[in-house]
Amino acid sequence: MKKTLVQCDFDGTITCQDQAFLILDRFAISPWRGFLTDYQAGRITVGEFNQRAFNLVREDEETLVRFVRRNARLRSGFQELIAYCRDEGMRFVIVSNGLDFYIETILGKLGIDGVEVFAARTSFDMAGIKVKYIGPDGKEVQRGFKEAYVRHFQTQGYRVACVGNGGSDIFPAEAADHIFACDDLLSLCREKQLEVTPFDDLNDVRKGLELI
Repeated sequence: MKKTLVQCDFDGTITCQDQAFLILDRFAISPWRGFLTDYQAGRITVGEFNQRAFNLVREDEETLVRFVRRNARLRSGFQELIAYCRDEGMRFVIVSNGLDFYIETILGKLGIDGVEVFAARTSFDMAGIKVKYIGPDGKEVQRGFKEAYVRHFQTQGYRVACVGNGGSDIFPAEAADHIFACDDLLSLCREKQLEVTPFDDLNDVRKGLELI
């Protein structure tokens, strides 16, 4: 039997809302959603979107951490899912197009440690937040971040269960061995006639993992 790895998205999957969008709506010094439209239309990469949008945020890290701690809301069942994976010897990782600082802030608030996080690496200065994605080979990437990790983990001998909610999750989902989906990802999987397990909260994912 292959080892099982759960590769989970963060924004909109573990959280109820996209934390990046909350930050940008609150702190961006000028309109940013045009960049989102360009990304969704495929005119720019996710890396370009985040770099352009977060360059409009001039607040310091401490201010943003306080905002995240105050406003983050989690989908039910997250801690139970983590505990189940640990008990069953499944590797659980977060692979997200979101920013590492707010993911780590939320995990810290919950008292969760030991969870591997692969997300946009961020640095702060007076000119805005700098963002970059590092792939499993240690090189910076602009496209294919999430699916690169799926394939990397598969080469390590894992069967990968992908958990996600958004349109960008369709690419790692197509590469994964099992798919757990809600919202836009669930619709896309059904359109493409992919085998998928729907979920409303992360307890559904935990129960689904018992069956694979």
